[in-house]
Amino acid sequence: MLAAVLSPATAEIGVLQTRIGVHPTYTRFVLEVTESVSYRILTLADPFRIVIDMPEAEWRGGNTPSSPPGSLIGGLRYGLFKPGVSRVVIDLNQPAQIMRQFLLDADETAGHRIVVDVAATDAATFRDNIASIESDGWEKYATAQASRKHAAVKSSTGAAGDENIPTIVIDAGHGGVDPGAIGRSGIYEKAVVLLMAKELDRQLRATGRYHTVLTRDHDIYIPLRDRFEIAHKANGDLFLSLHVNTHKSRELEGFSVYTLSENASDKEAAALAAKENKSDVLAGYDLSGYDEQTAFILLDLAQRDTSKTSWRFAQTLVNNLSNEKITMLRKPHRFAGFAVLKSPTVPSVLVEVGYLSNKNEERKLKSPDYQRKIAAGIVRAIDAFFETEAVLSRS
Repeated sequence: MLAAVLSPATAEIGVLQTRIGVHPTYTRFVLEVTESVSYRILTLADPFRIVIDMPEAEWRGGNTPSSPPGSLIGGLRYGLFKPGVSRVVIDLNQPAQIMRQFLLDADETAGHRIVVDVAATDAATFRDNIASIESDGWEKYATAQASRKHAAVKSSTGAAGDENIPTIVIDAGHGGVDPGAIGRSGIYEKAVVLLMAKELDRQLRATGRYHTVLTRDHDIYIPLRDRFEIAHKANGDLFLSLHVNTHKSRELEGFSVYTLSENASDKEAAALAAKENKSDVLAGYDLSGYDEQTAFILLDLAQRDTSKTSWRFAQTLVNNLSNEKITMLRKPHRFAGFAVLKSPTVPSVLVEVGYLSNKNEERKLKSPDYQRKIAAGIVRAIDAFFETEAVLSRS
């Protein structure tokens, strides 16, 4: 299945169309754009993928084509990868090597085109020939973009200059080239949770009792470790990562909250953590050095107290939303090894607001009224949590 992910409509470059052609000895991928661009092509293993990076662009091509019979290409994702850079991730049905790549100028029949031809190979050869191919001008462009990084979005509060009020970091899961779960109607998780994050931010700011920080306020991909690093830099007092889910059983519905543990509470929690932790892989992110950083974080003794505090907030969240008659999963507080929760200093939870695979719940999750209701319940839970923490700190 090919899934297009729309980028912001502010980009000057437009992606007009993608095409896949199957030839006797190779598969051709064509990316048609409005103007000549510099680009970089990477090959990545586990799973086998080809990545095309280009200057930030708007997707104007509508639906992407179905993968034709015999194609080496099985799937496609597109979106904003980092400030100024859009990324196309091509999922391969089997290992394939790049035979040739080139840029065609516009003519009477088509716009400018990035063309990539791939031929079947074996896994060992693929891994031995991991490629990084840059077109003319890419190095200069990438150097100019190097200083642009993901920036947390700080919101104002009703208590200007008050450094004694808590800072809440709100993380809308997925984004950009990583759409997350896809609902029955075709809506993306990344879009639903961004709306919820903005509503939660609005309601928290309206109380005047909190500083708020959004890890993203538009459709952009942010690596998992960058998300909790944003919380560190903001001196966050609480980190909430918002998500929605899908399940093979279309009857399953309900809210759940997860805290960090290397030993999952159940098989479903373990499977969910494994799926969420693949976000960086699906986006074609370079994970070199990630294991080392994760190991360091897990060894930090500060995380022991942080995990206890995370657990207390999760319980408070469940209790408050239960009182609001929000549908809950059976055993709504669960735990597993989510990479995004591995902060040693900031209490962190991952919230799965509901299931896009359930027709009725998908309808609710898309509703502004329901988003406001969920956000209001979370705000009350945050209030109750900090009231309890204040009592504990005095005892």
